[in-house]
This record gives sequence, C-alpha cells and structure tokens, in this order.
Amino acid sequence: MTKLSVNINKIATIRNARGGNVPDVLMAAINCEIFGAQGITVHPRPDERHIRYSDVREIRPLIATEFNIEGYPDKKFIDLVLEVLPHQVTLVPDPPDALTSNAGWQVEKNASFLKETISEFRRNGIRTSIFVDTDLKNIEEAKKIETDRIELYTEPYAKYYYMEREKAIADFKRAAQLAHSIGLGINAGHDLNLDNLAFFVRHIPYTAEVSIGHALISDSLYLGLEKTIKRYLQKLKHPEL
Repeated sequence: MTKLSVNINKIATIRNARGGNVPDVLMAAINCEIFGAQGITVHPRPDERHIRYSDVREIRPLIATEFNIEGYPDKKFIDLVLEVLPHQVTLVPDPPDALTSNAGWQVEKNASFLKETISEFRRNGIRTSIFVDTDLKNIEEAKKIETDRIELYTEPYAKYYYMEREKAIADFKRAAQLAHSIGLGINAGHDLNLDNLAFFVRHIPYTAEVSIGHALISDSLYLGLEKTIKRYLQKLKHPEL
C-alpha cells in the first residue's frame, strides 16, 4: 500500500495569521499520526511564513511515524536536517520567495551540488528524495547522483485530470516505469486530492508514498481531520474502487 504523509504546513499558516499557538501545530502532527497517517511532512521556508524551524525541532521527538522534511538545500536547511535527523529529506529547487513548489530539479545542471548534499545526508542515515518532473533524462540523471527516491511533481497531472485523465497520467506512468526499472523509489506530491488520488496510484502501484497537504487540510475543514485522513487512506488501500 502506498503510504500517506500529511503535510501540515497549512495548519502553521493559520496559526501564524493570528500569532499565538492556535491551532497547535505540534498537536496536529500527533493527531495525524493517531488518525493513521504513516508520515508527517514539513517544508520550512527561509521566511518561516508557515512551518518554523523551531516547529521542526519540536515535532521530531513527538512522533514515531516517518518524518519528512522538504526544502531547498541551502546551508541553514542542511544544518537543520543534520540536527533533527528525519527519516527522509526531500530536496526541492524552490527559490526563497516561491509561493509553493512549482517545478522539479534540472538534475544534470545541478548534479554536483545535489550529489554532494545527498552524500552528506546518506552518511547520516537519512533517505533522500528529489523533486522532479516527468522528463526521462532527469530521472536517468537522478540515478547517477545516487538519490534513494524521486518525488514526481504532480501538479500537471492534477490540472489535466478533469479534462482527460488517461492523457494526464501517461507521462507519469512512463516516468515511474523508468524510475522503477533503474531502482529508484517513487514518491509523489502536489495537488493530489480525493478525486484524483486513487486513479494515480492505480496506474502507478509501486508509488511508495504520497505527500498531501493543501487539499487534505482543506478537506478537514469540512470533514474533520480524522475522517479526512481515513478517506485518503481508503483511497490508497483500495484504489480500484
């Protein structure tokens, strides 16, 4: 079964809008785990507009499930990862002022930098994933830099899913098949939701993990966090339904 990692950035966004500690980001991480999520994802940005670096440090000892930290690997981020020692780090090519992740790495162009960073994390027992699109050359290059996994950037799939879903999934199937054949693990994330998740996993059954934040936290406003997580898990457990 594909694992569900819940990105809790949006909960921190709501907290930061008013100051104080409501909603409680740490309790949200604990509750996601209690409600069945197999992972917690955070993406601290330099301006700390949602998840703060202090949140990352405080969450780590509170959860037993997989902890995944996303971010651009500048020195501050690398130092945080090496201090906290999450189970997985996902490297994204976002500039500091990016609203959200909107592209994958150009791997060959950044190969030396990425390989050095990945090697450092590997020496510390941290699994590494890099954010990529469906370009097959990028995936071949990802293998060369010795990342453990790739995370497929799924916004294009989500965007075209409602128009022609077979066409929307086609490039992702090809990319995933190549990655799987050369021994790369496959994660996926960005704009996956209750409508399009099962179809994605059904066509790419060896997806190891999906990271979902915006849609899941938005759904929880209507359904409640526990019920929402259970619905996402049901989609992953029975994608054929």
